[in-house]
Amino acid sequence: MGDPAGVGPEVCAAALTDPEVLAACRPVLIGDLPRMTRAATLMRVPATMHEIDRPAEADPTTTRVDVIQVGELPEDLPFGQVSPIAGDAAYAYVERAAGYAVSQDVAAIATAPLNKAALHAAGHRFPGHTELLAHLTGVPEVSMMLSTPRLRVIHVTTHLGLIDAIARIDPPLVRRTVERGIEALERAGLTRPRVGVCAINPHAGEDGLFGYGEEAEKIQPAIDELVALGHDVHGPLPADTAFFLAGRGDFDLIVAMYHDQGHGPVKVLGIDDGVNITVGLPVIRTSVDHGTAFDIAGTGRVTTASMAEALRQAAALAGHAPSRPA
Repeated sequence: MGDPAGVGPEVCAAALTDPEVLAACRPVLIGDLPRMTRAATLMRVPATMHEIDRPAEADPTTTRVDVIQVGELPEDLPFGQVSPIAGDAAYAYVERAAGYAVSQDVAAIATAPLNKAALHAAGHRFPGHTELLAHLTGVPEVSMMLSTPRLRVIHVTTHLGLIDAIARIDPPLVRRTVERGIEALERAGLTRPRVGVCAINPHAGEDGLFGYGEEAEKIQPAIDELVALGHDVHGPLPADTAFFLAGRGDFDLIVAMYHDQGHGPVKVLGIDDGVNITVGLPVIRTSVDHGTAFDIAGTGRVTTASMAEALRQAAALAGHAPSRPA
């Protein structure tokens, strides 16, 4: 359900009653039933919240949302405010969902947004869902992939300041990131995906005019290794060129070196339909590509397309497994 003070309950109420979502999977919500009931009213969703004890009991319809209750929220918890109570609840929902996924009680996880400040206020010191799920599943390194109908981007670094991100980038990390992206696309049915790798500096350094040789030192060796292995990988490319080429269909995947290099183009081209996929986990996890939107939380005005798409993509990555809830 995400942070209960954000738009998570609202987007879930709408997405979990979407006929296209229900045709793709059998969803169960991990969260708070009273909050979901309130969210359904705000979104004018004619659905009843039905409490179940375990995922196998899920039998949702367009008028019934199955909820596994985790903890208990104060009835007067306000929307749109950072709260340690909400942050702790959001952590508990992710923790429970990850446990179900690891034990294969569910086929995949689709997460509504959490708020980093609320998470930290509750004592959970994680930059976001990606790092939290890596911790909960015991994985040392994962990658964030953003997917829209027109563009897919995987990030070499994510929640780091720019100076720290550049210091963190090295050929082994670039290679592992590209390989994780290729594996994810091949699992989704793409044969030999075409990959464009962004440079760090403007104009890819332009033969040493910009930067300190980062492209030659940190990126090119990884590309050479990947090409030698038979992968269709190109770069390092100036980022503006890479995204232009991807936008016209030349690449199936763009590799961004740092957070804003990848997030900016994705959000311009398709934030409403964008989905965040964590690549490298032992479980399938997708998410909305937007935040908690505290400015409109509790108003019923939020766009819900991203949550519905996250559920559909989670089901697709899980192989449309109807025997297990997603």
